[in-house]
Amino acid sequence: MPTWARSFAEVNALIRENSELVRPVSTVEDIRAAKREGRTGIILGFQNAHAFEDQLGYVEIFKKLGVGIVQLCYNTQNLVGTGCYERDGGLSGFGREVIAEMNRVGMLCDLSHVGAVTSQEIIQESSKPVAYSHCLPFGLKEHPRNKTDEELRFIADHGGFVGVTMFTPFLAKGVNATVDDYAEAIEYIMNIVGEDAVGIGTDFTQGQDAAFFEWLTHDKGYARRLTEFGNIINPKGIRTIGEFPNLTETLLQRGHPEARVEKIMGENWMRVLGDVWGASD
Repeated sequence: MPTWARSFAEVNALIRENSELVRPVSTVEDIRAAKREGRTGIILGFQNAHAFEDQLGYVEIFKKLGVGIVQLCYNTQNLVGTGCYERDGGLSGFGREVIAEMNRVGMLCDLSHVGAVTSQEIIQESSKPVAYSHCLPFGLKEHPRNKTDEELRFIADHGGFVGVTMFTPFLAKGVNATVDDYAEAIEYIMNIVGEDAVGIGTDFTQGQDAAFFEWLTHDKGYARRLTEFGNIINPKGIRTIGEFPNLTETLLQRGHPEARVEKIMGENWMRVLGDVWGASD
């Protein structure tokens, strides 16, 4: 059995074993049902399109297996295009075919770790909305993983969506960041893209050890380090999943009306996923 098949089997087994807590999600209605049931909806996704190898038919296969979102590149080069830590050669011809197929089957194109040139070409190529599912603004901290005002404006102008991460190495105050600093980053991006194109994209890493982050900083070879994260801790006030209500309260206290907070906390995500995935079954 190939590695990816074993991984899917293991994930499905975990979901079945914990069905009182979680359920698989493939439609927007599944997400709403999970909320009604008091369960957590699980959306399967990849952070690199190399799972497709050079086989266009794999896109539909993975969609049928429950994959709803795929990041086209993860930091470095692959057959589709270029990640954010390399000189950007743009979208490949094969990449254009991959995007067309993802659009056809209803799979969201994610550009969070993708290079600026490749991202722009994917945004222009896609017939459906695309997303930076988890990013922060370059305007608040200069980092290769953060997106410039121009990049944020471009994706919004083409109907795309921006999820804002709370990963402290990319926040201006780093490990000293608080939930208010995270709210400030959301507001910064919202002022560029508008309140209908922004949401939460935590990149949450609760419970991960140093070895996990060491693994993340390498790609295509054990010796090449792409970046140095340093100490990692989630912002004060939202360090655990259980503290998420603090974010809602913080946004309200900062003067955002309830309707806008509802959009930020999930309704905008629901709309864009519906646009990409299509009508619920």
